[in-house]
Amino acid sequence: MADVAHGPVLPRPPFNLRGWRNRLVSSGGFQRWASGFVLTRGVARRDGQALFDIVSGFVYSQVLVALVELDVLAALRDAPLPPLALVARTGIAEQRLTALLQAGAALGLLVRLGDRFQTAQKGAALLGVPGLADMIRHHGAFYRDLADPVALLRGQVETELAGFWPYVFGATGAVPADIAARYSDLMAASQGLVAEETLRAVSLKNVVHLMDVGGGTGAFLVAVGAAYPAVKMTLFDLPQVVPDAKRRFARAGMGARVTLVPGSFREGALPPGADAISLVRVLYDHADETVAALLRAAYAALPPGGRILISEPMSGGAAPERSGDAYFAFYTMAMRTGRARSAQEIGAALAAAGFGSIATPATHRPFVTSVVTATKPR
Repeated sequence: MADVAHGPVLPRPPFNLRGWRNRLVSSGGFQRWASGFVLTRGVARRDGQALFDIVSGFVYSQVLVALVELDVLAALRDAPLPPLALVARTGIAEQRLTALLQAGAALGLLVRLGDRFQTAQKGAALLGVPGLADMIRHHGAFYRDLADPVALLRGQVETELAGFWPYVFGATGAVPADIAARYSDLMAASQGLVAEETLRAVSLKNVVHLMDVGGGTGAFLVAVGAAYPAVKMTLFDLPQVVPDAKRRFARAGMGARVTLVPGSFREGALPPGADAISLVRVLYDHADETVAALLRAAYAALPPGGRILISEPMSGGAAPERSGDAYFAFYTMAMRTGRARSAQEIGAALAAAGFGSIATPATHRPFVTSVVTATKPR
């Protein structure tokens, strides 16, 4: 039997404790009672503040963008200043600039000292993270892509990020040099933290020759070379990024230690000769079929006993977490290819390619990167 207006009548679900609790908590009467009762009002206040922060999150992020764009955190790093002292520097009227500084203080990025403001510890930490300010500036395109999140989920919008990263859709020699450079510069700027976390989690002391596939301008290999002076290195990436990589290795005094091989892993075999392959922030840019083909190519290129190292932001899988399952999940959605995968999914893809001894060493900051390693059986 069906209700003409509302469709089929569904059977009554069995009792569910969480569902009962949700129905209770979502009632207005319970909310009013809980906010006043001495034993529950603390929880109600915390939940309310947390919900407000989620609702207001976009506004908070735009306050951060303004502070970065106007270089306020750097201007107030060494000594407190009144808003008037920043008017000429920022081109913002004093009243509105004061509002921005107040907002920054409310978010813990600044601290108010009487009628002056100074950068707080959290704001100073932001200044010290390589590439973070560049990534915040880059977010303008991402935020515009999220203007209609439902349309994004339905695949009904042409996103700016898809235009920013056209190489993902299979372009190789056709990628303009300026686009390749823009991508590589942005990735290299933040690669220091990723390299630090990766090399803290994984030892390469038994590696003789490491090939970094999709390594951009070589930021990860420079970190590896500094930590392991005896390791021979190969960089494999698009021809357009090779000249910048060559200059980076020369500046680091590693030109003679690194072999630069131009090419695209989407076009077939990887160069042989390395006993370890690294894929740093590569898989999550690409669709499942591309990932599967790349892992098979890595397996074929490695000798028995060879290792593969994958480092990138990951989903929490059965235990969802913010960076992988909120931020990076939607970022890759806006790119219109790739996705944030869990360590378990990556492990399964490695196993399907033939790898064994799959491990997930813990990183100190999983919001920066997570790691999966595996070995080609002997």
